[in-house]
Amino acid sequence: MSNLRSNRRKSKKKRFWRTFVLLILLLLVGGGSYFAFDIAYHAKKATDNIYQEIDREKVENHRTEEVKITKEPFNILLLGIEEQGGGQRSDVLLLVTVNPITEEVSMLSIPRDTRIMVPAAGKKTKITESFSYGGVESTIETIDELLDVPIDYYITTNFDGFEDIVDTLGGVEVNVPFTFKSQLTGSLKWKTFYEGPMDLNGNEALAYVRMRKKDPQGDKGRNERQKEVIKAIIDKGTSFGTITKINDILGDLGENVKTNIPPSKFANFIKLYSKIKNTEIQNLTIEGEDEYINGVYYYIPDDDSIDEVSTILNDSLTNTKKTVRTNDQPSQNSQSEQDTDNEEY
Repeated sequence: MSNLRSNRRKSKKKRFWRTFVLLILLLLVGGGSYFAFDIAYHAKKATDNIYQEIDREKVENHRTEEVKITKEPFNILLLGIEEQGGGQRSDVLLLVTVNPITEEVSMLSIPRDTRIMVPAAGKKTKITESFSYGGVESTIETIDELLDVPIDYYITTNFDGFEDIVDTLGGVEVNVPFTFKSQLTGSLKWKTFYEGPMDLNGNEALAYVRMRKKDPQGDKGRNERQKEVIKAIIDKGTSFGTITKINDILGDLGENVKTNIPPSKFANFIKLYSKIKNTEIQNLTIEGEDEYINGVYYYIPDDDSIDEVSTILNDSLTNTKKTVRTNDQPSQNSQSEQDTDNEEY
């Protein structure tokens, strides 16, 4: 009799644990489904707000065929938009070239005071002014005038969006090259940035990337800090720990960001980034000199430097061979021989 009761108790315990485990699984699956639905809902809402195609009639040198993100080289133009006095200017101009075949990434920061012919304005002026003469199309056309490279995608964000995204990510860590003070937007308080590693919130990160007058390298030093912060944002934004903040990030994007990257390609960008995120970025620089014309400061780019940068960018966009090493000896293999992934993206 005692054995029978014991067996019944064991049977009840097994049923209890089976039921308990099943309940947990149902909660996880149900919760995951809701989470996935919630993300999809917010993503759809955000992408409806941020997606803005290029007016192709205003941009002559623009590829019309679809770019396969994980298989073909492409350019992305990143613009930080400053809004002053009812107008808009591109305060930050970063051109990123990605070649998924060779796994090469180059980044060019164009000084905002670069004097260049702005087609939409019909005159030479600062490249930062190009945005006010016709939006992103005008800036793309101006950069094409400068470098003779096609721009496939663009991303613009205003300063509010920049601050919000950094804050939502919990801040970013930078390595301050030297100690300096910079004024914060909004509060107008002065912040001291001490040489060495520092954690910055959104407002501080904005001041960090905008300061240039106290940088001994001028625009060049400013450009390096911009690249550093952009990379920190991308690294943190694509990390696993960010998944719980995805709705907040999408909200920040939807309010302050515009891009012509189709929502259907977002996953491919993340996939490609996970593949090349440890790639050393080739930092390109347009050499030039400072000059005052009619009392206005300009950065005059060197023609030879422009030609060199243009050649590097165009070579990267057309290179279909990847350097591989066998027994420490470099060799060139065509991508068709190496690519075993037949999926089309």
